[in-house]
Amino acid sequence: MIKHIVCFKLNDGESPEKAKEVLLGMKGNVPMLKEIEVGVDCLHSARSYDVYLSVVLADMKTLEEYQKDEYHCNVVKKHMHAVTKSSVSIDFEF
Repeated sequence: MIKHIVCFKLNDGESPEKAKEVLLGMKGNVPMLKEIEVGVDCLHSARSYDVYLSVVLADMKTLEEYQKDEYHCNVVKKHMHAVTKSSVSIDFEF
């Protein structure tokens, strides 16, 4: 199993709740997702990121397919790239 985690720092004035809604839109639209979790930061410290995404996928091949999925690319990435100042990610097997 692969866990793919991304933390997003949004541009000033962008809505974390809208980003959360867009990310959660993958549920049911991106068939290879085994699990999805999205959270919005509540601390708002200088080092905080605004939105957290965690998805679970079967294996590395499925992660590659996820990165090319039509809904993920045309809806989610399109929105997140438009509203994100920076992001960090980690992918690991468990």
